[in-house]
Amino acid sequence: MDPVTRTRTTPLPLRQDGPLAVNTNVSSTAFFDRIQNDRALAIRLLIAIVAVVLVCAAVAVTYTVRSNAASAALSDAMQVMDTPVSTPDQPVPPSTKSFGSTAERARAAAGQFGAIADKYGMTPAGRNARYLQAVSTLEAGDKGAAEPLLKKSADSANRDVATLSEMALAGLYHDTGRDAMAVDTYKKVVSKPSVLVPAGLARLDLAALYESTGKSADAKKIYAEIKDKDPKSAAAEIATQKLSGAPAQ
Repeated sequence: MDPVTRTRTTPLPLRQDGPLAVNTNVSSTAFFDRIQNDRALAIRLLIAIVAVVLVCAAVAVTYTVRSNAASAALSDAMQVMDTPVSTPDQPVPPSTKSFGSTAERARAAAGQFGAIADKYGMTPAGRNARYLQAVSTLEAGDKGAAEPLLKKSADSANRDVATLSEMALAGLYHDTGRDAMAVDTYKKVVSKPSVLVPAGLARLDLAALYESTGKSADAKKIYAEIKDKDPKSAAAEIATQKLSGAPAQ
């Protein structure tokens, strides 16, 4: 007698060890059969899926709202840097908002940028604000306070912000007599550049540092590398002028 092919016509027995218990050794067909025959389980799964979708949507909306608020606040803070400075030689009309010095203006801007970075640090505008806080603090003349801010900004997930901060940090190291650290930082940018800070720009600054410390041979070596690695770049044009002894334009 030919073997009889058995066709399942009754639901699979439900497991009793929990409403969502799933035996990973059974086929996906068995799992879906279970859902079809357990209305309560199907409803719970549907509710869970809807809840996840709603949470994701809420997170996306919240992030968008915060990003927009951060961008607006950053725009306002940027206007502080455009506020005129009133001096005895160049006074401004009494009705015009002004600052008594560039340092005073920079401190005011740094305060606003810092508040934005603290409140919206996870947004693109918040990350930009941290970098601008550091730069403004530098402009205000407070190198000690600027350094940890630059280091924090250099750890940004945004590589453009990170490399801008690293370049400023390298300049700060050089200004404070820590040339070895400056060289290492420039080389770090060279090895991992960004769109806003290409490797050629970091190489130029490194070469300039070598020139300023009397290491002309090291500087010329870097200029030659720039010409060889990226001959059509603006950095290569400057490097060519430096090698020829002509003043850079």
